[in-house]
This record gives sequence, C-alpha cells and structure tokens, in this order.
Amino acid sequence: MSYFPAFLNLNNKKILVIGGGKIAGDKISHLLDFTKNITIISPKIEKRVEEFIKKYSLTYINREYKEGDIKDHFIVIVAADNLALQEKVFKECQNRKILCNSVDNVKYCDFIFPSYIKNDDLIIAISTSGASPSFAKYLRRAIKKIIPKNINIFLSELKNIRQKLPKGKERQDILDKKAKEYIEKIFKKDLYV
Repeated sequence: MSYFPAFLNLNNKKILVIGGGKIAGDKISHLLDFTKNITIISPKIEKRVEEFIKKYSLTYINREYKEGDIKDHFIVIVAADNLALQEKVFKECQNRKILCNSVDNVKYCDFIFPSYIKNDDLIIAISTSGASPSFAKYLRRAIKKIIPKNINIFLSELKNIRQKLPKGKERQDILDKKAKEYIEKIFKKDLYV
C-alpha cells in the first residue's frame, strides 16, 4: 500500500532523533528546513551532527536510548542500524500514538521521508513509497531544474492577492488565471490545467 502524502505543521512539536551517525545527520538536515525543536539521543555523534547541535541549539542527550524517552514527542526517528531497537521504539510509539520512522526499515515506519524541493513557500515532495529512493532523488533533481529561480516572487504576489481579496469566486478566478498563465509561460504551451 502507498503512503498518504501530507504536509505536517511542526510548529511547537517536539522531534526526537535516536542515533548520531551519518543517517541521523541526513534526517536532521531535512528536519531543520521545518523545525529546530529537535532532541538527539546517542552515546556518540558524528561531527556534522555536533555542528547542527551547536549551530541550531538542538538538545543533545549523550547516552543510549531508554524506554520512556519518546514521551511528549510528536515524531520519533530511529536512525540506528539496531533492528531490535527499531522494533522496540516503534512498538512504544504505537502504544503512545506517536509517529515513528525507522530508517531503511518500512516495517517499523508510520511515515517515510520523501525526496523534496523547498524554495520558500514552494515545497514539492516526491515518493516511490519506499520502492526506490534513488529514483525519487533523480526525479527531484530533474524537476528542480525546470523551476524558475524567482518563483518565490510570484508566490508572494499570489499570497498577497489571496490575503487582500475576500474569499469567493472572484478571488478564485483571479488566482487560477494567474497560476495557469505562469505555468503556461514556463512550458510555452496550453496545459489545459
């Protein structure tokens, strides 16, 4: 079964990363695009993770994971190769209704990290539901090449229109027309969107 695509608001939500190696660093680097409310638990951390902790004032607990550490967290990421730990943390998360991601083990995942593009308010997520993260990565790179560099200016203009005009058909028609014209200009053809 495929994963349901959703964009989560991480404001005031606590994230826990268990592990301090390269994979943990990769997950933390993605999370930092959306939140700084991250706690890391690991007896060892690599230099990149240490730099994130210092630069973004992340919480670091220098020890092994203990049952109960997930309490009060919204999301838990298990970035450790220890399958027994992944299973243990996943089951604990299930009991507490906390979202869990065990790196490279979809069996112990409530969600997966998509390959994504973020340019201010524009966020495009790509997933193969775990079938091939490499394919998602290369497709992301291809899509990124066709996105105009100044798209954030256009999106700001749309946001301003949306905030100034009252809800209703007139606002919807104006925004729809502007978006369609912008996309057709990029691709130089009528897309009948």
